[in-house]
Amino acid sequence: MACDDIPLDNPDPWIAAKPQATKGRGAVSNLAGRFETQVIETVDDGWQRLPEDSDISPELRTSVTPEYAKTILSRNQSPDLPFSVSLNPYRGCEHGCVYCFARPTHAYLGLSPGLDFETRLYAKLNAPELLRQALAVHHYQVSPIALGINTDAYQPCERELRLTRRCLEVLHECEHPVGVITKSALIERDIDLLQDMARNNLVAAALTITTLNHQVARTLEPRAASPTRRLQAMEKLARAGIPVLVSVAPVIPFITEQELENVLQAAASAGATAAGYTVLRLPWEVNPLFQEWLQTHFPERAQRVMNRIRDMRGGKDYQASFGSRMRGEGLWADLIRQRFAKALKRYGLDKSGNRAGELDCHRFRKPRHIPTQVEKPRPSDKGQLDFFG
Repeated sequence: MACDDIPLDNPDPWIAAKPQATKGRGAVSNLAGRFETQVIETVDDGWQRLPEDSDISPELRTSVTPEYAKTILSRNQSPDLPFSVSLNPYRGCEHGCVYCFARPTHAYLGLSPGLDFETRLYAKLNAPELLRQALAVHHYQVSPIALGINTDAYQPCERELRLTRRCLEVLHECEHPVGVITKSALIERDIDLLQDMARNNLVAAALTITTLNHQVARTLEPRAASPTRRLQAMEKLARAGIPVLVSVAPVIPFITEQELENVLQAAASAGATAAGYTVLRLPWEVNPLFQEWLQTHFPERAQRVMNRIRDMRGGKDYQASFGSRMRGEGLWADLIRQRFAKALKRYGLDKSGNRAGELDCHRFRKPRHIPTQVEKPRPSDKGQLDFFG
């Protein structure tokens, strides 16, 4: 191709194509995970170019792959977390929150923390049975279980698979304390279980509300329930006598930071009795994914946002140090902390007795039914036979 044939609107046809947002998805691209040895990059060679206003793009369908886990309870010793045991029935999350700290875990599967994380999901079909086994161990030590911490336990596929519901049934049967956090109104389906457990101080529910701006929410967390719908769910839980907390996470400078007080006020009006917050974290692949999102949706603010983030991270995009990774450090982090503390007092979210407090760990009893083994089902006679018999 002669130089004169190169389209004038793109003088360098080998420049990588700029990522375009996909409706209903948070990540802008499918960047390679940190363990990949080969990287495929899309370039514009000037051929078969679509008009700039074209909405033609490859359709991204969500797939849910069944898997059979070996264990279901994860333990941590982090001083930054209020729990030491967690349970996650799913890997990947269709909510598509671009800031999700769990995105880098998809790299362990050889998948992208970008669009793969929100379209290629895995469901641990044996989660309830594994939970029964874990609780039945004779030396099991009771500690509140955090349900749905890594990825949302009430994401859309839960409507059909009901893994979270079945895990809650096990915990209800065993009178085991549990904390649930979600961005989904689907939690209302399980009010019957949660209400009964709340009577014995066995449960606390938290809803994450990052912003009250629906336009921002549609791009920031595209397939989660709308902010208004989450407030409605919070109100229903509170009316049922279930302790409800609001998690304002993450606080994003110049994007959601200005709404901090408004979110706390709305949550308090909906029945929340306690609150927490974190500032934006950008570990591993979340950093380039978030910056792509910024350049796509808020290009005029992108540099200001990143500069403020670096001000709270010692000049870096992210610091993983215990004690500061959740709240940041420095002047701007202190200002957010002060604003949060004052808002708690203003809206009555700091009163003693209003917090979920210590859940009761003394009522626990072993599960009535204990599966002898939890294995992947063998293929049926109509399916493909096992090569080794």
